Amino acid sequence: ARQELEDALGVGADRATALGGELLRALDGMAGVDAATGLWTRRDLPIRSEWEAALPPGVRGVLTGDTEHDRKELDAWASRCTRGAIAELPVPLSPAVQLVLAGALTVRTAWLQPFQPGWLRPGSGPWQGRSLAGLTRFTDDLDGVLRVVPDTPAGPLTLSGIAGGNGLDVHLVLGAEDAPGGEVLEAGIGAVAGRYAGRPGSALPPGAAGPGVEVMEVESWDPTPRVTLTTPQFTVAARHDLLRRAELFGLRTAQDTARGHFPGISPAALALSSGEQSMTASFSAEGFWAAAVTAFSMAPGSAPPRQKAKLISVRYDRPFAFLAVHRATGLVLTAGWVTEPEAGADTMW
Repeated sequence: ARQELEDALGVGADRATALGGELLRALDGMAGVDAATGLWTRRDLPIRSEWEAALPPGVRGVLTGDTEHDRKELDAWASRCTRGAIAELPVPLSPAVQLVLAGALTVRTAWLQPFQPGWLRPGSGPWQGRSLAGLTRFTDDLDGVLRVVPDTPAGPLTLSGIAGGNGLDVHLVLGAEDAPGGEVLEAGIGAVAGRYAGRPGSALPPGAAGPGVEVMEVESWDPTPRVTLTTPQFTVAARHDLLRRAELFGLRTAQDTARGHFPGISPAALALSSGEQSMTASFSAEGFWAAAVTAFSMAPGSAPPRQKAKLISVRYDRPFAFLAVHRATGLVLTAGWVTEPEAGADTMW
């Protein structure tokens, strides 16, 4: 179990606790980010003092064995740590549960340049013909908000960075129509990190320049090149059973109840009985808000045209990925895949 966890983390067990603490301290110093850790144990479960000492202060709670009482306490913690976004701690409880370890993370930012609410009706793809709550904004910052990456393991990608006022950015990532969501999301993380060469908006050629991108020459009073970015408003929510992908998280052997696996936590035999995550994220005209709780239990108008101007249209009108990133460090704080955008009015009027 130790080896599997080390392989999943990419660091040795001797460094993991210190790095975990370092990460929590870094998150605590980020504007718009809140992170919390919770630990609840049965009164009769011995916990090694050196392990508990490495945890953030004030996280220790008690499991009474009264499932209804404990459920209320854990759910209240989840709601409090996510400002009500997640009402329940995603952990099954029974009198046999000896220990619950949980983490909560919230991310929020307000756009430096808000979007204008509108109406979006895709002409093709999975959302074809649907009336969606559209969000649109215009900008002359071609390179700051648009990059097309033609060659990634998931194929071509279009990335649009939306800057928040507190050092957080949200990147929208659109792949080819037939590209699987997981592959687009993974390649998008690499693209945001600069692993793949791309073209900024100012360098895009006329025509279809990337997924969802059309570069046009239009008549206008103002010759300044502009980008019009259109995306649906969305709120996504999901609950994940982490044990369905146990190998990914290094948790296969830790589920074996034939013997204990965490002697560094307790001299009592402990095995993993559940690992789940609840997550929600909202993208609106004003900003972005996301929350996640992870728990483990053991057991403008128009005028006559005058000149030519470059206009780049970027439309996220089919399933796409999003990444919330801390600008200074590049740390991806939360990520997801949008399959169901919010519905809009029946007509644009």
